Amino acid sequence: MKKIIVLGAGLVGKAIALDLATSFDVTSVDLNEEALHDLQAQGIKTQRIDLSDRALLTQVIKPFDLVVGAVPGAMGFQTAKTIIEAGKNMVDISFFPEDPFLLDDLAKKNNVTIVTDCGVAPGMGNIILGYHNQRMEITDYECLVGGLPVVREWPYEYKAVFSPMDVIEEYIRPARYVQNKTVVIKEALSDPELVHFDEVGTLESWNSDGLRSLIKTMPNIPNMIEKTLRYPGCIEYLRVLRETGFFSYAEVEVKGVKVRPIDVTAKLLFPKWKLKPGEEEFTVMRIRISGNENGRAKTYQYNLLDRTDKTGTLSMARTTGYTCTAAAHLVANNTFNRKGICPPEYLGEAEEHFHFIVKYLKDRNVQYRVNV
Repeated sequence: MKKIIVLGAGLVGKAIALDLATSFDVTSVDLNEEALHDLQAQGIKTQRIDLSDRALLTQVIKPFDLVVGAVPGAMGFQTAKTIIEAGKNMVDISFFPEDPFLLDDLAKKNNVTIVTDCGVAPGMGNIILGYHNQRMEITDYECLVGGLPVVREWPYEYKAVFSPMDVIEEYIRPARYVQNKTVVIKEALSDPELVHFDEVGTLESWNSDGLRSLIKTMPNIPNMIEKTLRYPGCIEYLRVLRETGFFSYAEVEVKGVKVRPIDVTAKLLFPKWKLKPGEEEFTVMRIRISGNENGRAKTYQYNLLDRTDKTGTLSMARTTGYTCTAAAHLVANNTFNRKGICPPEYLGEAEEHFHFIVKYLKDRNVQYRVNV
C-alpha cells in the first residue's frame, strides 16, 4: 500500500487524511497536539513536528510516496520548495501568495509532479475550465463562490474554516481579472453585486484574486473573473477595518512595543469567526463558461450547493479536501504524471481525469449540477 503524508491537521487537513486513509497508508503531521489527538482517535497515524523546520520536514517525508500540503498560505511556498528539493510528488491546497511557476524549473529538474491550488476555487473551478478549454473556444468564464454559516450572526455573518490570516489575505490582496484579454487589477472587496441563489437567497459578490494561475495558463480566453460571496452588508465592516489599518503588516508602536496590526486583528477576529460545536455551514458556487462549440454558441453553468454532512464534516472541508484527495489518487497511482508545477486546470484537460474527479466527488455527495 502506498504511503501518503498530510502536512497540516486543520479542519481541511483532517478531512483529507480521513478520506485518503480508506485507500492509502496515511500519516498526518502538525504542531497542534489537539488536532493530532482527534485524528489518532479515528485511527490515523500522526507525528507532531514543526513544519517550518525545513531540515526536519525533509527527513520526515523520506519514507512517503506522496505529500499532501494543507498548511497556512504563509508557509506554502517554502514548504512546496522543500518537497520539490526532496524529490517528492505533491498535491497542495495552501494557496500561497507567491507565483507557483517560480518553482517550475526546479520541479522539472527534480522530475516531480506538483499539483497546486487543488481545492474548490481555486481548484475544481480550474479543473472544469481546463476540461472545456480543450473542447470549445471559450469567450467568457465567471466563477462566484463562497463558504458561509447557515446561521447569520452579527456582526460579520461569517465563519472561517481556514487560517484567519489566509481569510484576511482575501480582503487585502489585489484582485486580478481579465477583460478583453487585458489583465485588470482592482482592490479586493471592489465592485459588489447582489446575486440570487436558489435555496440560499441573495448574496453579495465582490472582486477577489481567485483566478491565480488561469491568468497565465489561459491567455486565449478574453474574459475571466472570480468573485467571492458573502451575506449582504458584511463587506462594509471589512472595508472599514482595512482602511483603518487593522489588516496592515507594517509594525506600529503601542506603549513601547512594536506590533503588526494584522496579528492583533487575526487574534481578535478568530474567536468571532470560529464555528461553534455543531454549527453548520454551506458552500455555494456558480460557474459559467460561454463560447463556441462545434460552430454553435453554448454556455455551460455548473452549480454547487453543499452543506455540512451528517458526520459533521464541514462543507468547505469536503468540497476543498475531496478535490485534493481525488487529485492525490491520480498522482499517487501515476495516472497523472506531468512533471513540473501543475495547476488544477492541467488535471481537467484529459477526459478520463476530469470524469474521475467528478465521479469521485459525487461518490462523496459533492455534486456539481450542469445546465447547458
